[in-house]
Amino acid sequence: MRIMLANVGLMIVCLIMASLSFALDPASVTDGHVYLLDNISGTEVPDDSANDHVAAVIGDPQVVAGLSGKALLFDGVDDGVHIPDSAMINATSGPWSNRTVMAVFNCADASKQEKQTIYEEGGTTRGLNIYVFDGEVYVGGWNKDANQVDWNPGTWLSAPIGSNEWHAVAFVLRGGTDTVEAGKFEMWLDGRLVTAGEGSNIYNHTADNSIGYTKGDTVFHDTGNRSEDGDFFAGMVDELWIINEALSAADFRSAMLSVEHTGKLTAAWGALKTCR
Repeated sequence: MRIMLANVGLMIVCLIMASLSFALDPASVTDGHVYLLDNISGTEVPDDSANDHVAAVIGDPQVVAGLSGKALLFDGVDDGVHIPDSAMINATSGPWSNRTVMAVFNCADASKQEKQTIYEEGGTTRGLNIYVFDGEVYVGGWNKDANQVDWNPGTWLSAPIGSNEWHAVAFVLRGGTDTVEAGKFEMWLDGRLVTAGEGSNIYNHTADNSIGYTKGDTVFHDTGNRSEDGDFFAGMVDELWIINEALSAADFRSAMLSVEHTGKLTAAWGALKTCR
């Protein structure tokens, strides 16, 4: 039964990824960044969106076969990817009312009782993150500036996962305003809405952004502020999407419901990525 469930879970993630590749051509993403982690050259991690926002490898993560195409294997010690400040993520623009960040990942030891950061942006005053801790994957958001929003202490949502399993996790900020409102911050896992909590606009934050570790400052659900590099992730990250749109359930499942416009498939992700 466990093997059957694992296979069903893998099929679900494959369908989600097919959906995103069908519905969202990275080259059509003009307000955000997409890191497919397929074409890394030296320390440079290309941005597969319409923008050219190159990220940089730190440590020595290994390029390996992922769920589809290539992935980065992080050692949990000193590997990561640093995403420079971007007007589309955190600097100069904003506030943002809508955002979706989705990561496809496989954690080597999800039961570890230390934070393992998959993605984070911002700092201790305002920011967003995704991380694994003690058998759960978390998404978080906060804005502790009372002159802006006072989304304080913030919202953290979580769902259980196992080790050595592929998952697609996403948070969606949907229609945020300058008032903290219920239901504005959503957590999605493997194409399913897990739950929603309070959320608001997210404002500019010039602290750093990263994949696979905490770069500088962030905030966790139980320990509060984190103010130094660390929280390294052990496992694989296949891709990361950062989009200033609030994806819907229809967006996540569109390819499963339609066989039209198949020409988009050949353009999506630079080459059609197939689930193994």
